Amino acid sequence: MLYYCVTVTIDQDRHDEWLEWMRSIHMPDVLRTGMFLSSCVYRILAPAPESGGQYEIRYACRSREDYNRYQAEYAPLLQAAHTEKFQGHFTASRKLLEVLPSSRETVLAKPEIPAIAVGGFGK
Repeated sequence: MLYYCVTVTIDQDRHDEWLEWMRSIHMPDVLRTGMFLSSCVYRILAPAPESGGQYEIRYACRSREDYNRYQAEYAPLLQAAHTEKFQGHFTASRKLLEVLPSSRETVLAKPEIPAIAVGGFGK
């Protein structure tokens, strides 16, 4: 499994419009290419952006081949539409992540909280 991640910092004066457009137009358009299984948008809380809002959009992808096809056939037009609509009001960076075969999410049913004694952690 791969994750194509796009980090965007958007100016505050265009923030609400951008987020609505991303959710209702852009992200569904990316999914309609058939190259991704799902998408999710995250607000970045730390480190806090100097101005505006900062988000990461993650698209789950089956294979490197699907990602490469997306980049070659679909990304130029989709990115151009984003740039045309919000030019001068955002910065973006992109990365591709691979989930390692031995990796899995671990969720504790009830987290263990170590006892803290006077004079040190866990003594």
